[in-house]
Amino acid sequence: MIENLDLGMVNWARAQFALTAMYHWIFVPLTLGISWIIAFYHTIYVRTGSEEWKRLTRFWMKLFGINFAIGVATGIIMEFEFGTNWSNYSWMVGDIFGAPLAVEGIVAFFIEATFFAVMFFGWNRVSKGFHLFSTWMVAVGSNLSAVWILVANSWMQYPVGQAFNPDTARFEMQNFFEVALSPFAVNKFTHTTSASMMMGALFIISISSWYLLRGRHVIMAKRSIVVAASLGLIASIFTIFNGDESAYQIAQVQPMKLAAVEGLYEGQTNAGLAVFGVINQDKKVYDSQPAFTGFNVHVPGVLSLMANRSFGSFVPGMKDLTYGNAEHNILGAAQKMELGQKAVASLDAYRQAKKAGDAAAAEVQLAAFNENKVHLGYGYLNKADEAVPPVALNFYAFRIMIALGILFPLIFIGYLLFSYRGSLERKKCLLGLGTITYVLGIIASQAGWIVAEVGRQPWAIQDLLPVTVARTNLTAGTVQTTFFMFLVLFTLLLIAEISIMAKQINIGPEEN
Repeated sequence: MIENLDLGMVNWARAQFALTAMYHWIFVPLTLGISWIIAFYHTIYVRTGSEEWKRLTRFWMKLFGINFAIGVATGIIMEFEFGTNWSNYSWMVGDIFGAPLAVEGIVAFFIEATFFAVMFFGWNRVSKGFHLFSTWMVAVGSNLSAVWILVANSWMQYPVGQAFNPDTARFEMQNFFEVALSPFAVNKFTHTTSASMMMGALFIISISSWYLLRGRHVIMAKRSIVVAASLGLIASIFTIFNGDESAYQIAQVQPMKLAAVEGLYEGQTNAGLAVFGVINQDKKVYDSQPAFTGFNVHVPGVLSLMANRSFGSFVPGMKDLTYGNAEHNILGAAQKMELGQKAVASLDAYRQAKKAGDAAAAEVQLAAFNENKVHLGYGYLNKADEAVPPVALNFYAFRIMIALGILFPLIFIGYLLFSYRGSLERKKCLLGLGTITYVLGIIASQAGWIVAEVGRQPWAIQDLLPVTVARTNLTAGTVQTTFFMFLVLFTLLLIAEISIMAKQINIGPEEN
């Protein structure tokens, strides 16, 4: 139990990190995805020697460079927030969380930054082969950076390869490879990078469609679209199948997130997947109100298949996971809180005994702590229903992501089909839709981030460390001030990026 907790500070700190992360996430997927597509363009130029492909490659490189620079600026600020707003988090898990971030900075970012200069300034200064190699290495470096950042994030979602040290009150690394190669980390990386490739393709299609509607740079636009749509289609299909695997893993290690995403309060056998519905905002996990108000559509059995790979299986709801379900042997947050409070008390008694030099008492308390340490994080919750994340936000964000994720491959197929037929320029409606697809991609990407991060609240580290413990002891006013400072700063950076991008797009590729 936490006394004298300033929830205002905690909520403002969460809001600030959400703000900076969402702004940063506008730039990251484009950097990851378009770097690969540019490498394909550059390869085609080297293989063909066509000046048109060279112009095309250099044009998209310029836009990539603008986005890359702003993305780095927004990312640096996020790392400082771990020390300013989440110092307890940094202290308690820094040995684990810091390791992949250190590898990212020392190895991945070094590769990315080194070859970035050669890619941009190596035209006619280095051999074509080495220049092409540099372009591919920028793509590799960018995605290697994503590997280690996503490993760190995945550990927060699925904390493996670690142990809690009762003497230092810190979580310590036990197996680096278990952390780096956890199934959750592998799946998150593949899902994120494939979605990012799709984002890069949508960006190129949006700008190329704008050119075609205005009859400008027609050849460049057509060539850009064919490659981007082909890679985007492959990536979008892979993202859909990979997303199914993500749902399965979430069901195994974050069942509360899955229940919130589905608006599932009562556990069900042969549970149906909610296609759409209107969440009852007044519904509480402990009352008997309906989960949905008015219209809702479910597909019978599909959620059980997704969660357990079996029709007819039981999927726990938020009520089961909060208060327990003896029939299905589910320990709820309420029961885990009791065990967690025992662990907290035993830990405190152990440390007091160690301080007093009473080795026998310390040994007894340590044994008591070890019996319940797996539920330590629950000991800091005040109410069982605090373990339930925001339901409506997760439910709607997930459906926005899925709906747009189904739309994108259809768009790619349409572009490829009409490009093959040679009639793309005449499909004004498709081109009009194409000009806004990148904006739709940003919406889908942000919705996915919301599900991933908001869905695991109230945990900074799933089941081990609540955000209320991970915080820094600052006042709400201090964090609120910096929130608005970052809001202004990040908005200015976004406006600057859009302005520079728009100017460069209006200029178009360089002419011979």
